[in-house]
Amino acid sequence: MTVNLGRKKGEKIDRLAELAAVRDDERGVSLWQEAFRRLRRNPAAIIGAVILAIFVLVALVGPFFVPYGPTDSIGIREGLVRSGQGIIPGASSEHWFGYDHQGRDVFSRMVVGARQTLLVGVVSTLIGLAVGALIGGVAGAAAGLGGRWGRWIDSTLMRFIDMLLALPSLLLAVSIAALLGASLTTVMIAVGVVSVPVFARLLRGSMISQANSDYVLAATSLGVKKSKIALTHVVPNSLAPVIVQATLTLATAIIEAAALSFLGLGNPDSSVPEWGVMLADAQPYLGIRPALAIYPAVAIIITALGFTLLGEAMREALDPKLRK
Repeated sequence: MTVNLGRKKGEKIDRLAELAAVRDDERGVSLWQEAFRRLRRNPAAIIGAVILAIFVLVALVGPFFVPYGPTDSIGIREGLVRSGQGIIPGASSEHWFGYDHQGRDVFSRMVVGARQTLLVGVVSTLIGLAVGALIGGVAGAAAGLGGRWGRWIDSTLMRFIDMLLALPSLLLAVSIAALLGASLTTVMIAVGVVSVPVFARLLRGSMISQANSDYVLAATSLGVKKSKIALTHVVPNSLAPVIVQATLTLATAIIEAAALSFLGLGNPDSSVPEWGVMLADAQPYLGIRPALAIYPAVAIIITALGFTLLGEAMREALDPKLRK
C-alpha cells in the first residue's frame, strides 16, 4: 500500500514532466525565450523576484553593516533586559526590533540569520537536485534508450523512489535528523534527501518524453551512441521542469529547515542566529514579548512566498497549454 501511494504521487509528477518537455514553437522562439517574455508580464513573478532580490541582498551584504554583533548581550550589560523578571524592552530608535531574552539586538540577529537561512535552503536544494538528477537521469536514459535491461533498471530505481514519495516529507526529514544528530549539516542533509524523489521523477519523466522526439530518432538512425544522445541532447532538453521545481523546493526547504530547528534538531548553538532557532528560542517568552516569535516567523513566510510566487510563475510560463 505504501508503494502504491508513492506510485500515484510519482504518476502525477511524471505527467507534469511530460507537459513541460516540449519543443520550440513554430515561430522559432525557444521555450526559454518565450518563458522569459511571459515572466516579464506576470505581476506574481515580478513580486516574487523583488522579494528574493531583497532577501539575497540582505543575506549576502547585510551582515557587514549590522549595528551590533549578533552575540553581543548589550541589553544585559546595560541592565535593560531582565528576562527572569519579565522585562525585555521592545523596539526603540537605537534597536529597531528591540532585544531578545539574552539582551542581544534582534534586528542584527535577523539580518545575520538571513545568511544562515539562505545557506540551508540553497545547500539542501542542491543536495536534492544532485542526487535526484543522478537517479532520474539514469532511470530516464535506461527507460528511454536502454532496451529490456534498461527498463529493468528503471523499474528498480523507481520502486525505491516510490517508497520515498510515500513517506510524509516532514516525518522523513525528522527521522533522518534524529538519526544523524542535531547540527546545521544534519538539517541540510535531511531536507535535501526529502526532495530527491521529486527531482528524480521529474527528470525521468521529462527524459522519457524527449526520448520519443524526432531528433532522437534521427540521431539514432545516424549511428550516434545512445550514451551521447542522452548526455548531449536528451538531458539538456529535459531540464526545464527540474529548474522550476528547484525554485519551488527552495521555499519548502526553508520552511522544513525552520521546522527542524524549531524541534531542536538544528544547530545546537543558539548563539548562531538562524530564523528557525530564533523562533524556537522565543517560545518561552511569548507572554512577555510575542514579537520575538513574530519577526522570524514573518521573515520565513515572506521568503517562502517569494520563492513560491516566482516558481509558480515559471511553471505557468513553461506550460505548453498556455503558450500562444
